[in-house]
Amino acid sequence: MKGTSTRVHTRYQVIGRTLVISLGSRRRVLSSAPQGGGFSSASYIINHQVESRPGSNGRFPDPARYLRKLASQLRVTTDTIGLMTAVSMTQLVMARASVERLWVECFATVGVTNAVRAGDWPLRHVHRMETLIPGTINLIIVTNGSLSGAAMVGAVQVATEAKTGVLRDRGVPTWNGESGATGTGTDAVVIACRLRGMGPSHVYSGTHTIMGTLVGRVVADCVTRGLAKAKVWQELHQ
Repeated sequence: MKGTSTRVHTRYQVIGRTLVISLGSRRRVLSSAPQGGGFSSASYIINHQVESRPGSNGRFPDPARYLRKLASQLRVTTDTIGLMTAVSMTQLVMARASVERLWVECFATVGVTNAVRAGDWPLRHVHRMETLIPGTINLIIVTNGSLSGAAMVGAVQVATEAKTGVLRDRGVPTWNGESGATGTGTDAVVIACRLRGMGPSHVYSGTHTIMGTLVGRVVADCVTRGLAKAKVWQELHQ
């Protein structure tokens, strides 16, 4: 098995403040995206940068509607999954891992200014949240494998484990300086795979499987490099 590469084969472009990923054909998708979330199918995925000023989120009372309108403006309205982030697309990182005929790619934007530890009380009730600049970790994972429903959920699990492992290894603190951040309060993940019968079939994708290994590698690589870019951004804006 080869290591990860920073070059991906999935077609994409950055248009203004929006990453547009073309899946080439209809794919099965599982995501926590504000637009098209849950189990669905899609031909495009977009990750849009919104304003990072405190309080600017109030401009998006209906993120799904905003993203659908944006997709229409970008002319990618057919079955589009939509994400939002305050992270600039200049900080986009990508990774690819493959073995034999199977490959997995990851597109990520990483921000950790509102990092939390799973189980912490929601930040919306904390006054200091009003002064924070939003940050989020958006992970978009694309594979030529054909995953069962259970395997798609398993891929989300492995991606989350890999992300959290990197945050812990790098000692990323929560927004209030406590140790042990596991993610941010606004993280999102997308898993896109081939339709049944259109790619290598995978019933499971846990950490004991090749699929799980590839997912873990590309996510860890992206989050590691994304954190480095986020650190530079924070140093420049302090």
